[in-house]
Amino acid sequence: MRWKQCRVSIGILIVFVTVSSACNNKHDEAANPAEAERQTTEPPALPNALAPATAAATANTEETNVASPEKAAVHEGPRVHDPAHPPVDCPMRKAGVDLAQMKPFEEVEEYIAFLEREDRAIWQKPDDIIAALGLNGDEVIDDLGAGSGYFTFRFSAALPRGRVIAADVEPEMLRHIHHKAMLDGIENIEAKLIDANDPAVPDDVDLVFICDVLHHVADRPTWLAKVVAHMPSGARLVLVEFKEGDIPEGPPETMKLPRADLVKLVTDASLELVEERPELLPYQTFLVFKKP
Repeated sequence: MRWKQCRVSIGILIVFVTVSSACNNKHDEAANPAEAERQTTEPPALPNALAPATAAATANTEETNVASPEKAAVHEGPRVHDPAHPPVDCPMRKAGVDLAQMKPFEEVEEYIAFLEREDRAIWQKPDDIIAALGLNGDEVIDDLGAGSGYFTFRFSAALPRGRVIAADVEPEMLRHIHHKAMLDGIENIEAKLIDANDPAVPDDVDLVFICDVLHHVADRPTWLAKVVAHMPSGARLVLVEFKEGDIPEGPPETMKLPRADLVKLVTDASLELVEERPELLPYQTFLVFKKP
């Protein structure tokens, strides 16, 4: 009877390990240009340290492996996946990220909650922004500095025949987006890890969306030049940045970029200002540029 119970426990352990190993652990889940959406009042700080694995856990694992020949046999040779359930294509692994060095999900969850808080929609007006873009539904949108995916998932819903690239420099944010997209069965979102100095815009992009990101970029002219270089003729760039002055949301005044500076930066990068909606957002500037 004890042996049967042991075999059942081992079977459960095998299933748990197989599911958990796909793209780090669920508890580990969740622009510098792409620290997007880091606006408003001071957000919670992201902890830096990872909790080390305990020696006891390692010892227990090794002991289980020795005492469980059936479990060892299960993992011998190459894994064969059921075509109906292909292996998870983890963007972090593809980018060469050491998953062991990523912050645990619990340590990032507080910041994600800050970005996703309900009152943000009152002044950020994400649905009004998307409506103002006049999308056809088949575009390719590059959400540069996607953060927690605040706009990414809304773009996804507006693009039944298109796709969204959620680009960010923070692997923990992309892990969160990737995990949520998988759980919700969303197939038109690509989580993409980028370098702080290289936005890596895809050549087939129709619209580049940059919301509350540009004030974080160190070398803005060079960064924008790289963005524009990959945009095809006719593609649009949408820029949203906090207005100057005493407003209840946004970064410190010293970090804000005046509207005239925003226009000069982007037009110097060879784009044309084609639309401005000063009435759209209470605390932010909304500018639309186009590549000739």
